[in-house]
Order: sequence, then C-alpha cells, then structure tokens
Amino acid sequence: MASTDKTAVDPETEPQSDAAPPDAEAAVAATATAKFSFDCSVVDVALRILVFAATLSSVVVMVTSDQTEVVPVPGSPQVSLPLQAKFNQSPALIYFVAALSVTGFYSIITTLASLAVLLKPFYSKSFLLVFAFLDVVFVGIVASATGAAGGVFYIGLKGNNHAGWTKICNVYDKFCRYNASSLALALFAAILLVLLSMMSTFTLYKKIRD
Repeated sequence: MASTDKTAVDPETEPQSDAAPPDAEAAVAATATAKFSFDCSVVDVALRILVFAATLSSVVVMVTSDQTEVVPVPGSPQVSLPLQAKFNQSPALIYFVAALSVTGFYSIITTLASLAVLLKPFYSKSFLLVFAFLDVVFVGIVASATGAAGGVFYIGLKGNNHAGWTKICNVYDKFCRYNASSLALALFAAILLVLLSMMSTFTLYKKIRD
C-alpha cells in the first residue's frame, strides 16, 4: 500500500536566493560613492598642487629672463650701446606675470580647501560648486595672459615687416628661450585648470544625482 505521508523538506536544503538584500545593496552603493568621492578629492589636491608648481615656475622663469646685449643704435650703425630686454618693458608680459601670480595664489587656497573636503566631506557640494565656477574663470585668465604674452613672443621671434618691427630673438636668445619656456608652463597650467573644472563639475553632478 502506497504511503500517503509527504516527504518533509529540510529548510536548510531549500534553494537560497542569490539576490542581495536591499540594505546590503544600499551599503555597497554608499561605499562605492564614498570611495569615488575620496579618490576624486585626492586627484583634485594633486592637480591643484601641479597648477601651483606650473604657475610658480612660469613666473620665476619669466621674471629671470632679462638679458643685456650690446647692439647698434638705430640710425647710427657705428655706435653700439648695451640694451636690456626685460619682461616689464611690455604691458602684455606684465599682465602675464600678474595673472599667473594670482592663479598660483588661487591654487594654494583651493588646495587647502580640497584638503578640508577630505577631512569634512559634508561640505563637499558647496566647495565643488565654487571650484567649478572659479576654475573656469581662471582658465580664461590664464588663457588670455598666455595669448597676450604669446603675441609679444611671436613678434620678437619673427618680427613684422609691414609694421617695421624687427625680430629680436636672434640677438636676445636667452630672453626668448625663457619666454618660450614660461609660456609652455602657463599652457600646461591652463590645461590642468580645464581638467579640474571638468572633474569638479562631474563630481558635483554625481553627488547631486546620488
């Protein structure tokens, strides 16, 4: 006679669901978000230190670019006088030094602010909003200063026959080399500021969305 007893099922042998509990998923997401924010803050600090190093180096190179050479006096080739080429003889180069100096000071302040965000992430949204705005402003400042100084450098390198401006880099070679190096460092600083602006905007967007 067939038994009508049902086979008992051991609860331990029942198939277990692989899906993680909602609380566990939320915890994992929060951990990932916190790790992402921490990593971005560390990269932000590193980039701002690089901006300071680039702007400081650019200013130092430009300020120390002066060179004195004995050149013939225009209109009197037989007479030669020592003439000096310095950055403060050009308003564009003065603006360049001033703009890069202010940008370097800005990078110091924002580096300290980024370190504060690492210690107190609660204020990160406010700082990121300010960073995203000011980084764009300083990209414009550095780019305009680099463009103005680059125009002066190009005239010194190539001259302008239509305006009667003769090139000077064949005589003041050190002055032009230092100018070129300073402009390259300023361009590097501008690129770093663009990256910082993009990163601040993206991080702020991610924090608002989360």
